[in-house]
Amino acid sequence: MNRNISKIALGGGCHWCTEAIFQSVRGVEKVEQGYVASIGKACSFSEAVIVHFKAEEISLAVLIEIHLYTHKSTIAHSMREKYRSAVYTFSEAQKEASESILERLQRDFSEKLITEVLPFQSFRGSREAITNYYAKNPNKPFCERFIEPKLALLRREFSTFSKD
Repeated sequence: MNRNISKIALGGGCHWCTEAIFQSVRGVEKVEQGYVASIGKACSFSEAVIVHFKAEEISLAVLIEIHLYTHKSTIAHSMREKYRSAVYTFSEAQKEASESILERLQRDFSEKLITEVLPFQSFRGSREAITNYYAKNPNKPFCERFIEPKLALLRREFSTFSKD
């Protein structure tokens, strides 16, 4: 991968949704859909994506902000083990930056963010048949019901960063 490309892993909702959102963001070069594990209590695999991005085109702060607004980042629902709300970091500097970004963005939410900053440990990619799910199936009921409203939010609230 190009040295000018950074990466961050994000989890929170269905990885089909997260993949579609970040594939639609300017400055994102590649999105790997799959399952991420961290360490300690978060060592089990949870649906997530790895976002490869050009930091000179889109900042980590904007990526995290988009992530928070496009999944239920304040709700500790019963499926949180499968859909862990997290920013998985690849370095200590990225961890510190992500924690600072979350702390600053908390002011924009009336409820407490449950999104955690966790160290990235390992990744297991999704099988090919379900990758690029929205791109392959935009008219499927799941895509229309769950993904399209999130993409509409991206286009409306983050239009500067939307590829559409």
